[in-house]
Amino acid sequence: MQVSKEEILHIAKLANLNLKEEEVNTYMGHLEEILNFANVVNEAPIEGLEESIGVNEAYNVFRRDEIVQGLQREELLQNAPDSQEGMFKIPKVIN
Repeated sequence: MQVSKEEILHIAKLANLNLKEEEVNTYMGHLEEILNFANVVNEAPIEGLEESIGVNEAYNVFRRDEIVQGLQREELLQNAPDSQEGMFKIPKVIN
């Protein structure tokens, strides 16, 4: 795919780049290579292929997300060295 000098300068302006004259030709070649490769990918045969969201068919292998009853506040506070009004009481850290 051909890319013009004006297109490169327009893209450079959008990206707020100051290109030197010798850089314009370099970037024209690079962008043409990228666009040509994109065309190769677009023309790849896809008949008979199934859709995929990744490279393999793995799924969430972690445990199931199930609702379970947690411990009650009184049971948790039994492990506290000290408690006050249903909360853990800790020593003062800042004076």
